[in-house]
Amino acid sequence: MSRLPRIVVLTVIGVVGILVLVAAAMLVLVDAKVYKARLEAATSAALGMEVSVGGRVSMAFFPGVLITLEDVHIRNRGVDVASAKEASLAIDLLPLLQKEVRVQKIVLKHARISVERGRDGQFNFEQAEAAEGNSSALDWPNVSLSDATLVYADKRFGNEFKAGDCRVDVHRLRLSAGNRSQLMKEISFTAELACAEVRRDGFILSDLKLSADAKNGLLDLKPITARVFGTQGTGSIQGDFSGAVALYHARCSLLQFPIEEFFKTMSMQKLAAGRMDFSANLSLQGKTEKEIRQSAKGQISLRGKALMLSGTDLDREFARFESSQNFNLVDVGAFFFAGPLGLVVTKGVNFASIAQGAGGSSEIRTLVSDWKVEHGMAQAQDVAMATKENRIALQGGLDFVNNQFNDVTIALIDAKGCAKVRQKIRGSFQDPVVEQPNLLKSLTGPALRLLKKGSDIFLGGQCAVFYAGSVAAPK
Repeated sequence: MSRLPRIVVLTVIGVVGILVLVAAAMLVLVDAKVYKARLEAATSAALGMEVSVGGRVSMAFFPGVLITLEDVHIRNRGVDVASAKEASLAIDLLPLLQKEVRVQKIVLKHARISVERGRDGQFNFEQAEAAEGNSSALDWPNVSLSDATLVYADKRFGNEFKAGDCRVDVHRLRLSAGNRSQLMKEISFTAELACAEVRRDGFILSDLKLSADAKNGLLDLKPITARVFGTQGTGSIQGDFSGAVALYHARCSLLQFPIEEFFKTMSMQKLAAGRMDFSANLSLQGKTEKEIRQSAKGQISLRGKALMLSGTDLDREFARFESSQNFNLVDVGAFFFAGPLGLVVTKGVNFASIAQGAGGSSEIRTLVSDWKVEHGMAQAQDVAMATKENRIALQGGLDFVNNQFNDVTIALIDAKGCAKVRQKIRGSFQDPVVEQPNLLKSLTGPALRLLKKGSDIFLGGQCAVFYAGSVAAPK
């Protein structure tokens, strides 16, 4: 047989084979247009959850069978886990010869995915028998979502966030046979996610993008990029679920973000302007929120130069502080909390009083706010700022386990690092107690000058150094 007739014969055989497959597909699926139960049962089996179709069903062929469904809902234990205005199912042709419906890919448009973790630690997409024993392996088809809304809620900690206008692609999603109560040890997948906006308690991330890889009890989210306070930030999160207690490690950095955008997010007036750098490197572990907070350890840092503080002239206020006692050092010191710990702490510290000063503005030449976190306590390591003429420094800690200030002292310091005036803050973040400045430094006039002169004579001009960090004294 010549080459040309052979090609013709093979082509005819191929066409006939395809027609046979199409005929088989129609025999299996044609009733789906009228009776959706068969199709719902097939997709329910593929997902391991209840699938219902409220709208019409349409089909297309070549190179496989593509079924389009409208108004689709995926439920587990009677609760919606996912819904979509339109869902497309790509089905393999060959298995249809054995009247087997094998879903290869699922595409959801205008979807809503709601993942919830209950107080018992079980996810809403897990099977009811998961908490009671072992389940067989489950291989899911590839899943793609467009124009999706993602909602996650964790009832154990009261956390919830919502992401909008998302695109998600999930590949090789598999649940190994085993105990479903240890879901994160059994699941494996790779995924890419991009969302236009993510919201949580008024905090907004935009243009979020990340890649995810889960395998052998390890979940890696990296790289993570997003715009925060109008600036591009980067980070990564790793979850290790291979042991008895989950271990988390998170890193993030946000370089040269405008501090005014932070205050805008906090629904506060513009108190400061300028750009700052923020970074964090934290490890956490535990089964409960309290355990996770107690285990927190790592480093948090906020730094900036050439910042402008509105509402008051700090150097002018410091110059007359000893006689007036009207200015609150704690309000100035609260500026240190703005970046690394502001979302918790600033709710209890009155930034607004800074802007209600006598008017004017202040240049903060240098601000350093470095904290060491251990056992849920953020301890000040190098926390100070310098204006044109003065330095302010902070000592003490922030207790995130009990949500309170731990022996925090803010001081106006001299060139040697000695405290000229100290003021303390204690109590809860929500209702702090600000103590009056210490008595000795409150003295005014000749008595104060005499005491200062006497201390220089008897102590040789020495003092107990309050601050010896990286922020240099103004010249």
